[in-house]
Amino acid sequence: MARRYDSSTTTFSPEGRLHQVEYAIEAINNAGTCVGILAKDGIVMASERRITSGLLAPAKTSEKTYKLCSHAACNVAGLTADANILIDQARIYAGKNHYVYQDPVPVEELVEHVCNYKQAYTQYGGLRPFGVAFLFAGYDKHHGFQLYQSDPSGNYSGWKATVIGANNQAGKSLLKTEYKEKAPSVQEALMLAVRVLNKTMDGTAASVEKMELFKMTVDDKGKCQHHILTATEAKDVIDSVVAESASAGDS
Repeated sequence: MARRYDSSTTTFSPEGRLHQVEYAIEAINNAGTCVGILAKDGIVMASERRITSGLLAPAKTSEKTYKLCSHAACNVAGLTADANILIDQARIYAGKNHYVYQDPVPVEELVEHVCNYKQAYTQYGGLRPFGVAFLFAGYDKHHGFQLYQSDPSGNYSGWKATVIGANNQAGKSLLKTEYKEKAPSVQEALMLAVRVLNKTMDGTAASVEKMELFKMTVDDKGKCQHHILTATEAKDVIDSVVAESASAGDS
């Protein structure tokens, strides 16, 4: 029965499902894992890097973390080519909003704009859903730090901590036990993100080459600081997690 309906994004099956949207979500579940954690003094996002060939030239910029505007950034899981279209939409909308109102666009409004664009691709014939999910991190003076997740259907939701991509259920299970009611510091959130990636990467030993760590904080002047950790900084965090695990094992 499903085969009669799974070639169209605009036709519901008798069970009330849109199969192409579900297939797009399933594609993301096979993509590199991304973790987002809301800290008391910032936001942390961590991404799994998948090295497909040693012959590839190193990327000049991050392929997982993108700055959308001065106070918002995102992590990508899925098809990077699809993500580029939506990232351009977000940047244009943020720029236009700032030009018209002379004020930074509210984070949730920016997320909603991208999600509305994604939803349109599930409703009109001849289109396919975007095969990409996002973690949006942002800050504004009214609501502070915010973390959102969106999927190909156009739905979005706010989170304290979440995981998208491969083995996301295992990562969320760990977050449920490790993320306390009292938000962690940025450094504690970085270590928690590394532990989550260690769990979702099927026992692969953590290394700087296999993960990217990002943090967003606010300086004394109230301006957002976007920072992708250098190899040395990331190694320090990974070493701290390894040492903590070793001491826990000894005890």
